[in-house]
Parts: sequence; structure tokens; C-alpha cells
Amino acid sequence: MPLCEAEALIDLLKSRSLTVSTAESCTGGLIGGAITSVPGASSVYPGGAVTYSNDSKMKLLGVRGETLAKYGAVSEETAREMAEGVRKLYGSDTAIAVTGIAGPGGATPEKPVGLVYIAVADGPRIVVSRNVFGGDRSSVREQTVREACVLLKELLEGVL
Repeated sequence: MPLCEAEALIDLLKSRSLTVSTAESCTGGLIGGAITSVPGASSVYPGGAVTYSNDSKMKLLGVRGETLAKYGAVSEETAREMAEGVRKLYGSDTAIAVTGIAGPGGATPEKPVGLVYIAVADGPRIVVSRNVFGGDRSSVREQTVREACVLLKELLEGVL
């Protein structure tokens, strides 16, 4: 079974004639992998960007250097700009963007291991979720993938 309920998400996108693109930092392409594990996903998924470095976030997604300097790569503001940027990059109707600290290093007192910001967008709306997942690096990444798919589904279904 894929890391998220990708099949249900793809069915929902197809039923509404919508597309989704992904911008991933801490998950390193796992969300795109979950989506593309479903046959026929190409009809709703034009692509995704793994933007692990700040430089790639700026160059590929248009995240502003000022945002990164003021709030850091792991922040609501950066996740929001990543979602906007990947929607523009791929011309998609919706987007998922994730940025976080999967561990085991990289944490600070303000930003613990497991802190992940997930942004989902459908054009005019961008919803950002702050999460602190437990477990090891692999577990944090898997939980992020699952939650990202759930959040986009909820946004599209009008739950958010």
C-alpha cells in the first residue's frame, strides 16, 4: 500500500478535473512517489520538485531569500511560498508543499526534530499545517506523506 491514500486522492482529483503538483524538502520525493505508484496518475500529476536546499527553493519555486532569512526553511511562510511556487511552475490547479526537520540532527529548541510544515493549495486558498511527528527519520517522513495527502483531500472536500 502506498504511503498515503494516493488512489483516493487521485480519484478525487480526476472527478473534479484537477491537477496537483508537489514541492518536497524533508520527504525527498516520497509524496510524488506515492502519487505515481497509482496507475493513471499522470492524468492529474504533471510533476514535482524536490527542493532540499534553500538555493533550490529560491531558484525553482521562487521562495524569497528574505523569507528564508527571516523565518527559516522550516516555517509556515516558506511552506506557503513553496506551494505557490510549485503551482506556478507546473501550472497545476492544486499543490502540496512540505518542509521540516526529519532528524536526527538539525533541531533547535524552537524547531524540534519532527517539526514539519505542510501547505496545501487550491489556487486562492493555501492552508498550512504545523505538525510535530514522533519517531525516527523514516517515520517522520512517512507521517508527513500521509498527512499531506489527507490535508489536500480535506481541502478539496471543503473540510478545511
